[in-house]
Amino acid sequence: MSLALRQPAGNVFANGKLHKSVPWLLLIGSWVVLGLVFALLAASGATEDFNIVAAVFLGTVLFDVLIVVLSRIVEGGRKAVDRLITSLVVTAFVIAVLPLISLLYTVLAKGLARFDAQYFSYSMRGVISEGGGAVHALVGTLEITLFAALISVPIGLLTSIYLVEYGKGPLARGITFFVDVMTGIPSIVAGLFAYSLFALILGPGSRFGLVGSIALAVLMIPIVVRSTEEVLKIVPMELREASYALGVPKWLTIVKVVLPTSLAGITTGVMLSIARVIGETAPLLVTAGFTSSMNYDLFGDPMMTLPVFAYTQYSQQGANPVPFVDRAWTAALLLILIVMVLNLLARFITRLFAPKLPR
Repeated sequence: MSLALRQPAGNVFANGKLHKSVPWLLLIGSWVVLGLVFALLAASGATEDFNIVAAVFLGTVLFDVLIVVLSRIVEGGRKAVDRLITSLVVTAFVIAVLPLISLLYTVLAKGLARFDAQYFSYSMRGVISEGGGAVHALVGTLEITLFAALISVPIGLLTSIYLVEYGKGPLARGITFFVDVMTGIPSIVAGLFAYSLFALILGPGSRFGLVGSIALAVLMIPIVVRSTEEVLKIVPMELREASYALGVPKWLTIVKVVLPTSLAGITTGVMLSIARVIGETAPLLVTAGFTSSMNYDLFGDPMMTLPVFAYTQYSQQGANPVPFVDRAWTAALLLILIVMVLNLLARFITRLFAPKLPR
């Protein structure tokens, strides 16, 4: 008799409780169903394009209804209320990431049109409409951003070391206050500052890569200071005290103990600061200018960057706007890929240099 009443091992409704895989299956199934509905609407001409945002959102709403109804039938009213609250939390999360999903889908759909070898091997010199590429903008972005990192990382790191290890009194509080102010300044202000600085030194119209690097460095320094300051603060004080007890001076303790321990966090902060400024358009449009030719020299002549390239291609369309728009979307896709690579690299470095703790 006991064998006859025993539930099968794979029964998802066993003992009046839904199997843990049921909510996931319902959620994925709801997305698939609504995706097919919108795909059929797009194929029949009822809608202009496949709307992935509406499909994901309405699929999540359908999941909310199905999971509550199924839970009430199988598990009872009390558990159904719990399932309802959980599904609403999932819905809130999905709504929060829908803009990101829409952005990535749109950029991929429109940016792959010119993601070819010509785009990465030609500049826009002599190109009137179709063809051309953005290799000059890619090189300009990498050179300007890397030089900005060379300026901002040492300044930001030394500032954070001072604030954590030495800073006391009104000077440290003043530096902290101004770092907070710099964190919130508009990017165009940094561009105008760099342009005005070089205009006073070299005269009006000074637009080249170095000016753009200075503008980006102004934006990067407060981010580097804040990120590295928080990382240095979490280094255990016991490590410093053990070093002092061995007679090691403070500066050597910072170099040999504090910095190696926090290297992973510092590197992550630097990578994130680079990812933050690599897509800035306004300061580079003011400081580095724009050109259709390749320029490797940071210290002479205007230099094109990917954000400015995307802006100029989209805003200065010719008689046939399709090639200009395609080049702009591909530049946007390339920027997203660079930022993604930087974030993945930061995670890899964090895992590589993180302190190895005993198990």
